[in-house]
Amino acid sequence: MGTAAAQHSADHSADHWEDAIATGIDPTSWAYAEDYIGEDEVVTGARASAADSGVAPIGPGAAAALSLLAAGVSAKAVVEIGTGTGVSGLALLRGMRADGTLTTVDIDAENQRLARKTFLDAGVASNRFRLIAGAGLDVVTRLTDGHYDLVFCDADRRENTAYLHEALRLLRPGGIVAFAGILTAGRVADPARRDPDTMALRDLVRAVRDDDNLVSALLPTSEGLLTAAKRLK
Repeated sequence: MGTAAAQHSADHSADHWEDAIATGIDPTSWAYAEDYIGEDEVVTGARASAADSGVAPIGPGAAAALSLLAAGVSAKAVVEIGTGTGVSGLALLRGMRADGTLTTVDIDAENQRLARKTFLDAGVASNRFRLIAGAGLDVVTRLTDGHYDLVFCDADRRENTAYLHEALRLLRPGGIVAFAGILTAGRVADPARRDPDTMALRDLVRAVRDDDNLVSALLPTSEGLLTAAKRLK
């Protein structure tokens, strides 16, 4: 390729990249990425139970990311705050070690009954998960310091900063914390939105980003997944 042609190609690539930044990922490509792994009948059943119960589970892309994160740290001990009907918990279990245990907390005992069914229907042994009914902050404050490989939170948005504090206590060095529902249909990115839930999410995003002990990324999958790894000392 000649110099002029190469320069034209570079200019065109730069223009294309700027366009991509300005317009975001193509919706068809986003949908393809979101459904890349696919979901089986157990997960679709859990999603149907969630819809019937008025619960909003994480999207397929975020579920796939959770499985990847759990596998990436070879997770043996995981805490989930916000059980729902088991969509996210099953994603975590499927990424964890075969001898790993999920501790999942939800204030709604009926949600946990449905999650138990989801896990058992997927063939997960009952000794691989423990369901604790109760308020998230009441429960996690009683868990062991530095014992966990991954903490996932999908609960009360206004308590997220408190959950972050607890997660950093619970995680071993190199462990990962993840928060669901961060982008909230563009509200967090819109400075005009000042409602309490949105402000709480912005506080969380800043707290994670500004913590020198964390390596973080905000993944634009599903409804947004804020992730951070606790630095090795």
